Amino acid sequence: MASSTTPVYGNYHGYYSKRPSVRDPRLSLLPPSFFTGKTVLDIGCNEGWVTCEIAQLWGAARVVGVDVDETLIRGAWRRRRSLWSQQSPERDVIERKADDNSSPVSKRAKLDGDTDSHSYDHFPVSCEHSHEPFPIPTNTSPEGRFPTNVIFRTTDWLAEPVSEEYDIVTAYGLSITKWIHLNCGDDSIKRFFRKVHESLNAGGFLVLEPQSWETYAKARRMDEKLKENAKHLKLHPDDFPAILQDIGFGLPRHLGSVGEGGFRRPVDLYIKL
Repeated sequence: MASSTTPVYGNYHGYYSKRPSVRDPRLSLLPPSFFTGKTVLDIGCNEGWVTCEIAQLWGAARVVGVDVDETLIRGAWRRRRSLWSQQSPERDVIERKADDNSSPVSKRAKLDGDTDSHSYDHFPVSCEHSHEPFPIPTNTSPEGRFPTNVIFRTTDWLAEPVSEEYDIVTAYGLSITKWIHLNCGDDSIKRFFRKVHESLNAGGFLVLEPQSWETYAKARRMDEKLKENAKHLKLHPDDFPAILQDIGFGLPRHLGSVGEGGFRRPVDLYIKL
């Protein structure tokens, strides 16, 4: 889908470069091992900052980021390669067979202190600007390791059939529920939640960033269509927990709010029963 001059889908360009922190504070509300070894769908991924962070720092086995804006998805692929170019190279382990004179075999080995954040910004951004970014490995990176454990797709996710199930669906997506609600109405927000439920494995989790009804007022002023659509909305965000429970999710677990100023938003966690 082509980019819209007015971000009526919440498809803000350059949004994450304006955020207060490179490490998204919303992820800090989740348990440290929450994403470890899991398959994750990030809906409304924008330029892939959160998607890549989950894949690189949180140990996810596979992460898929989707967004309706093709330009943002291209930016997400660039973000992936940029982070890879800043990451500390893993140590080469040289193995020699004792019984022959074969050439050394180089293997990719996990760094000591892999959780040390400095290993992920080892090279300054200026290196990428002065030289070419590092090539993405094809068959040399172990399964489930960044950057080969994250991909991006341009798609209207709500309109496509369910083709894969995940352990976790994240709906941070720059207030994704608000934009679906304003663009497509009450029935579509229900359909969105039903599709999330269908896309999760049994016992899977939905991580949701609910928006208050008050935030709809500013968004609907952006476009006449949104303004008109808002007049017909009967559901409010306060109704979402009951809708999710009717669909088959448990009670919400309110994890708290993080961020500064307009970036301070709550995060809720739902489990598929």
